[in-house]
Amino acid sequence: MATVPWGCRDKNLNARYHRLCDLDAVWGIVLEAVAAAGAVTSVAFMLALLVLVCKVQDSNRRKVLPVQFLFLLGVLGIFGLTFAFIITLDSSTGPTRFFLFGVLFSLCFSCLLAHALNLMKLVRGWKPLSMLVMLGLAVGVSLVQDIIAIEFVVLTMNRTNAAIFTELSPPRRNEDFVMLLIFVLFLMALTFLTSCFTFCGPFTGWKRHGAHISLTTLLSIAIWAAWIILLLVTPTPGPEWDDTILSSALVANGWVFLLIYVTPEFQLLTKQQNPMDYPVEDAFCKPQFMKQSYGVENRAYSQEEITQESELPKRFLHSSGPDSGQPLQ
Repeated sequence: MATVPWGCRDKNLNARYHRLCDLDAVWGIVLEAVAAAGAVTSVAFMLALLVLVCKVQDSNRRKVLPVQFLFLLGVLGIFGLTFAFIITLDSSTGPTRFFLFGVLFSLCFSCLLAHALNLMKLVRGWKPLSMLVMLGLAVGVSLVQDIIAIEFVVLTMNRTNAAIFTELSPPRRNEDFVMLLIFVLFLMALTFLTSCFTFCGPFTGWKRHGAHISLTTLLSIAIWAAWIILLLVTPTPGPEWDDTILSSALVANGWVFLLIYVTPEFQLLTKQQNPMDYPVEDAFCKPQFMKQSYGVENRAYSQEEITQESELPKRFLHSSGPDSGQPLQ
């Protein structure tokens, strides 16, 4: 039986959970606390989203709320997955790491991609995507990574055994882990490229939303480039540093999602609809009552013309007489 480290009160605690309370490996406790704070913040944002849904005045901002709620679910999962990397790698945490890492990030970036595509249409004054189309796009794109992860995990475990993730050498395991995330890397690049197109259009009010997505994706790319280089290129002090790098990347990217995208979007959520963000025929201050009053005036004017025209024969008869040179009928 492994010696219980200092800081863990339960003497019968399984060795796989020692990092959660080991004061000698303080990185696990720090990341655990930061991940827990991120999870609580994500839940708070989700509840706030449900409360504020009735106060959203702009219909196009209201349509993206289901996608943003799905995005927050993905962020919550990312913070929860951090604990799987703090706990020691074994036959149960191995499949969880390989499967959920790409699935959760693909869900988040798919939601950002759907939002960016909708903004790309709004900033040009085109008809925006419907709520169901954006939701279907986010779910559909993320399912690609789900299929890839399921095939990898199932085939790998069936080909050998459940302990294959712990039996692989750390360099080989890291290479397989990064290869499994190629679609997520492509999705990140596509989301960033799409968000750049949201800056091209006459309706500038939507460009701020595009800036949130662009900056979020750019920082995520930087975080991913850093941990991939640390795992595959830079020699680490030992295999135990792999879990530290990956769990730190999860926590950092989760907080980037919350601080750079979610928080600014919440600030704009209940903002009053600006007529300058839409074409004239779709503007909030469209002069409908002016058009209606204009129609009433036209009808009144037409009625007056009809009355005047009906009185013309009578005036003509009264004006006819001996002086007119025409006989009276």
